[in-house]
Amino acid sequence: MRRTTPRQIVNDVILWILLSISAAAMGPDPFTNPAGFAAITVPRIVLAAAAVLVGRPWPLAAVLLLLPLGPWTFTEGFATTNLTWPVRLSQVKLFPLNAASLFVIWYAYLTGRRMVRAWPAAAAFCVIILAGAGVVLYRGGGLAAWITLTSALAGSYAVPYLLGVLRRRLVQQREQNRLSGEAQARLRERARIARDMHDSLGHDLALIAVRAAGLELSPGLDESQVRAAGQLREAASDATERLRQIIGLLSEGPAPLTPLEEDVDALVERARASGMTIALQVTEPAPALAHRVVQEALTNAAKHAPGAPVTVEVAPRRIAIRNGPPARRPGRPGSGLGLAGLRERVRLAGGTLAAGPAEGGYALTVELPDDLP
Repeated sequence: MRRTTPRQIVNDVILWILLSISAAAMGPDPFTNPAGFAAITVPRIVLAAAAVLVGRPWPLAAVLLLLPLGPWTFTEGFATTNLTWPVRLSQVKLFPLNAASLFVIWYAYLTGRRMVRAWPAAAAFCVIILAGAGVVLYRGGGLAAWITLTSALAGSYAVPYLLGVLRRRLVQQREQNRLSGEAQARLRERARIARDMHDSLGHDLALIAVRAAGLELSPGLDESQVRAAGQLREAASDATERLRQIIGLLSEGPAPLTPLEEDVDALVERARASGMTIALQVTEPAPALAHRVVQEALTNAAKHAPGAPVTVEVAPRRIAIRNGPPARRPGRPGSGLGLAGLRERVRLAGGTLAAGPAEGGYALTVELPDDLP
């Protein structure tokens, strides 16, 4: 019940003063009937103070404490009507109000707004119904009084509570939508990071393995240098595999379809500089997926067929990469995540991808639709 800010204290003090004035307006005049004021109004002011004190953390308790200030007078109402069916009744009060009704409605609304469990509110509502029924029976129990009681319970307790519940659920739904949007943004960013790691770092690690393999077979090296080059090649292969495992953990969600800002010619030149033997044939205009397809094929060739010559053919609607048998012992078998991601990219673009052994080596072919930009 501790107030965390001075503003909360000031607001609650003002609320108690207004509620006390309302309670005093409902009771005897302190100047003409001081005994009645002390017997009726002073206890109501004390109840008002208790209701304000507990109303911020437990609004349902405030509703029960303000029960004596509820709409039980039945003399003033929001509307007055005459009923002709099924019985004839005149001057029936609907939604009876008093000076404290606004505060009762407010705490009933806060109950629905802040309480998640429904059964305490249902139990309290039963107590309120019994109290109202006792008031009606004490006054004779006429049909008009029962109708007025029903409208009082609905207008002062049930409807505000249901409006509070509706508000709480709308806020919860908005919060869930916000959290869902943030989660989707995180997944997209993780997928982007995974794709960037695979497209750049994975390719560079494969080229390091190729250079280490070429160094391993260079003449003039002693046995320790050859062994060190072989260990470097295996370390690069192991690092590539660990990178693929990390990518598998990161890539939850759709990967972006944009390639790196590098054309196929520059990519092939970079691979040639690392020691790969590549024959390139490009027919313009090259499709947007060409860079990604060629990069994945060269990475796999460098890892699984070191030293093998590679042929790359790029046409507007067809991309084909073929490598011969490996000249040296290949690294560890890959996880297939790169090829699986590439197959999904091609599928989203409306094309087809075929990959498999061919003439002792490996061939990867992508066929693209005619309407692909």
